[in-house]
Amino acid sequence: MHQVAGEPVVTVRDLHKEFHRDQLTIPVLIGLNLEVRKGEYVALMGPSGSGKTTLLNLIAGLDRPTTGQVIVAGEDLGRLSESALARWRSQNIGFIFQLYNLIPVLTAFENVELPLLLTHLNKRDRAEHVRTALDVVGLSDRMDHYPRQLSGGQEQRVAIARAIVNDPTLLVADEPTGDLDAKSAREILDLLCRLNGDFGKTIIMVTHDPHAAERAGSVVHLEKGVLVDSNPSPAKQG
Repeated sequence: MHQVAGEPVVTVRDLHKEFHRDQLTIPVLIGLNLEVRKGEYVALMGPSGSGKTTLLNLIAGLDRPTTGQVIVAGEDLGRLSESALARWRSQNIGFIFQLYNLIPVLTAFENVELPLLLTHLNKRDRAEHVRTALDVVGLSDRMDHYPRQLSGGQEQRVAIARAIVNDPTLLVADEPTGDLDAKSAREILDLLCRLNGDFGKTIIMVTHDPHAAERAGSVVHLEKGVLVDSNPSPAKQG
């Protein structure tokens, strides 16, 4: 059961992004307009090189637009200094990557705790947040395990626990099932649906997999840096 979407969490206005290589200017995103509301689960699809990850990075505050506006959680990201942007990211964005990005020498508990070390929470409160997040992803019994002792699907669940541990405004997922077998991928997609439906998390997911995209509430297609259409996912129609 998906939440009824609320006020805009993401507003992208006339967004252009160019990269420069030697004397070349390479346009990657061209005049994009997009709105994602609170409680929405949006899949971002398109061929390789269409600009999906670039758009995700701009929305997550990892990159800056060439021109145009990216407003997320009430902040115009283009106006923030680097230090203010880093602080904003740590408070508002939960990142889920294809390759988990766990630190091998830290346990699952310690990996999930990492974002909280930037907050003012004391050790006991941090531990409570970590246990809650690991419980949500079904890994309470693995908190003392190291990444090498976990399956790929379990590693990705630890990464998701790390992404939600500080209750971010927005979850961004870049090909979250791209490195997983079919069964583990389904479990991760079930978990994302639960985070959206039961916990009301706003999610933007880049994927090339139609099976993953159909689990989202809506699908946005990018072609050569332009949004070609936006439509409800087939699974959510009717």
